[in-house]
Amino acid sequence: MNYILFDGTVRNALLPFTFTRPVADIRVGILTIREKWEKFLGYTTTTITEEYLSEKYPMVEMEENILINASFLPNEGLVALVKNLKPYEAIFQKEEIIAFYSLETQEDPDFSKYTALEFESDVLRIEHTWDIFSKNGKAIEADFKLVTEGRKSAPISKTNTIFNSKNIFLEDGAKVECSILNANDGPIYIGKDAEVMEGCIIRGGFALGEHAVVKMGAKIYGPTTAGPYCRIGGEVNNAVLFSYSNKGHDGFLGNAVLGEWCNIGADSNNSNLKNNYEPVRLWSYETEGFAKTGLQFCGLMMGDHSKCGINTMFNTGTVIGVSANIFGSGFPRNFVPSYSWGGASGFTTYLPKKAFETAKIAMERRGVEFDEVEAGILNHVFEETKKWRKD
Repeated sequence: MNYILFDGTVRNALLPFTFTRPVADIRVGILTIREKWEKFLGYTTTTITEEYLSEKYPMVEMEENILINASFLPNEGLVALVKNLKPYEAIFQKEEIIAFYSLETQEDPDFSKYTALEFESDVLRIEHTWDIFSKNGKAIEADFKLVTEGRKSAPISKTNTIFNSKNIFLEDGAKVECSILNANDGPIYIGKDAEVMEGCIIRGGFALGEHAVVKMGAKIYGPTTAGPYCRIGGEVNNAVLFSYSNKGHDGFLGNAVLGEWCNIGADSNNSNLKNNYEPVRLWSYETEGFAKTGLQFCGLMMGDHSKCGINTMFNTGTVIGVSANIFGSGFPRNFVPSYSWGGASGFTTYLPKKAFETAKIAMERRGVEFDEVEAGILNHVFEETKKWRKD
């Protein structure tokens, strides 16, 4: 069977992260949404997304296709229903399409031709940027079961202090020494060839991707995810870093999401609670206003390739776009558009040529090529986000 993941109606609500990837490639829990579906289905998937992303994330269409709304995270019940779909059957949850079996082109499906199946059970869904961290605990638990069931953890060094060892899993090559791992409140997963350096205190749920590193003396509160090749240190609480991003020094990151290739300077901090304890509002690209999150704790949302200098301070509920560079004293405003250069004293435009030079160096350091496809995506983002900058 040919499975295709599509963005659905939530793409704009998940900006800035969906400026540079389909919804399917958002990381929440241990795995990306795509990786979850592929592990459950036993098949690779392709993607229906924005045209400018399609070269990097192509769609393969066959005579028979099952299309899946990527904002829904798979579970056993939903996957069983998807696998048993017949032509011109569609799964809905209330008014929202989850999946459908099509024999036609996917441009504009006519669901009046379909037999509707209602999925009434609970299912995790990522509908807003803040869902990525606020639903991360449940996603880690589900992924931990999916990834580790029937398998045996690599040995855990006796130099560590361990609580609830059955809830801790180390992949081959993972290194953890002289640290405290407390998995009483959630599982702890350490990926292949990842390292937890000496003196770290980690409270689950926690997921560390392959080749990622927790720096010495870090204090990690769950549920937190640091994806492949990330580096984290200092104090981190309920944060999600997609991959290849660094928060390697002292300072606080909480109730936050960082995309790929981000870097947080030493001793930088974000606030995650308003002084008056009111629910946090967060910039919405969809409405071009500040949306009610309903959350008392909400920190920083930072898009791909954005960075901040040492001692940067972020207000509660700050949204930063793609390829921004923030530095200087004081609090920058709580919405920083893509390709902004500056801080509290003001911003100028960070021109793509300069941004790409930095991106190329950063990626080459990790053995990843900055190619024309990546440049094309980031150029499109520059043009698409002009209206929010004061060029």
